[in-house]
Amino acid sequence: MTSAALLVACSAGTPPDTTPPAPPTGLTATSGSATTVHVMWEAATDDRAVTGYQVLQDGRQVRELPATTLMTDVTGLAPGTRHTFAVRARDAAGNTSPPTPAVPATTLRATAEDREPPTAPGTLRATPAGPDAAVLTWTPSRDDTRVTAYDVHQAGVRIHTAPGTATTARVTGLRPGTAYSFTLRARDAAENSSPDTAPADLTTPAAPGAPPNTSPRALAAASAHGEITLTWTPPDTGAPVTHHELHIDGRFATTVVWGTTPPPGRATYTFPAQARPGTTLTLTLRARLPDGTWGDFSAPRTVVVR
Repeated sequence: MTSAALLVACSAGTPPDTTPPAPPTGLTATSGSATTVHVMWEAATDDRAVTGYQVLQDGRQVRELPATTLMTDVTGLAPGTRHTFAVRARDAAGNTSPPTPAVPATTLRATAEDREPPTAPGTLRATPAGPDAAVLTWTPSRDDTRVTAYDVHQAGVRIHTAPGTATTARVTGLRPGTAYSFTLRARDAAENSSPDTAPADLTTPAAPGAPPNTSPRALAAASAHGEITLTWTPPDTGAPVTHHELHIDGRFATTVVWGTTPPPGRATYTFPAQARPGTTLTLTLRARLPDGTWGDFSAPRTVVVR
């Protein structure tokens, strides 16, 4: 009886997963220096869930990455050498997809010592491309040798790299109805990076039937003498916005309260920076709506404590 019961229980369980994921799409490989190739791809799909990606260099696996990571730098390469790169997806059962078609990339040739960074790219603009993507455009940087790559950052984290000849990039994997802020910096073959551009903000379109975006707009942050000053435009909620909630590095920090008479137009709030000089902080705000709930977060802003 016990054996039969166990047999029935096993047969009634979840069937094993033998279906591999589909291969990733949109694979690119770009060399930005004499020793590094930047590899990017778009997410794969699976009948259950993709749990990771394996990056192949010349047919040999060189990286194992979680499902949330869609790019990597392959480093330690020899200058002026050609390699091919491919990516395959993996699921929780260990099934792997076929690898993507391999794409080639040749590392740059070694050059004389270069300590001069490129100039900052000009006038970064961000335009929604549907509810989950954005197109960024900019004017080129200048360099004493040449610009080899442009790095896109979101909230201080690099999320995309474009070739040095590009003046546009498409960023995917965004969430509908969400505020984002992007910056861009140029890089040369010696890995010198330019200053960041001014931030470019956008809010992706909301999903059909979703409520309108309620995030504070045009958040700006500046630091001096151990203090941080924020300015922003409160959302249009049809009533005075008396409370804003400040988050630092993704954690609740404080609630800014003005009572029943908030200041007209742009709001300003200054607070002591409880971090050492040189520390980079990421700041976001959200407003309390007339119904008592909290609205959407603003596009994040990074600030270096002075």
